[in-house]
Amino acid sequence: MVRFSAMRLLKCGVLLSSMLLSSCGFHLRGDLPLSHFPAMHVQSQRHSELASLLSTRLEQNNVQLLKSYQQSAPVLQLIDDTLERRTLSLFPNGQVAEYELIYRVRYALTMPEGEPQNYQFELFRDYQDDPNQALAKAKELELMLGELRQQAANRIMRQLSRLH
Repeated sequence: MVRFSAMRLLKCGVLLSSMLLSSCGFHLRGDLPLSHFPAMHVQSQRHSELASLLSTRLEQNNVQLLKSYQQSAPVLQLIDDTLERRTLSLFPNGQVAEYELIYRVRYALTMPEGEPQNYQFELFRDYQDDPNQALAKAKELELMLGELRQQAANRIMRQLSRLH
């Protein structure tokens, strides 16, 4: 009898917490309310990795991607994404020991019959260089750039979810 009531209490606790979370507007990451964008055209440079990440995220959030421009649909234009690096420290022999990576993204959102709204942001990472392990460091830099693109796509998606 005690086991039955403990299980029942657990079920009630789970039900109560899920009701509280859903009533406060909580959403799981990646599950953004983009119902105000039923269809959208994404415009970017050819073979842009950030554009393909964004397209995938938009499709996951039930936004139909249009192949070409349509007046009745919003346009998300990825103007550019660049990676810049700044020297932070040097080895005693003068070689660079540490860089600061700066990933800069510029994009514009044009709503139907509206003016383009321009946005820009920067993401920062520190990167330690070792000339003795150039191949491993090149792979690490590639992975870090992939993470920065993921973060940039998440940030753009959050911005889109806030627009109405």
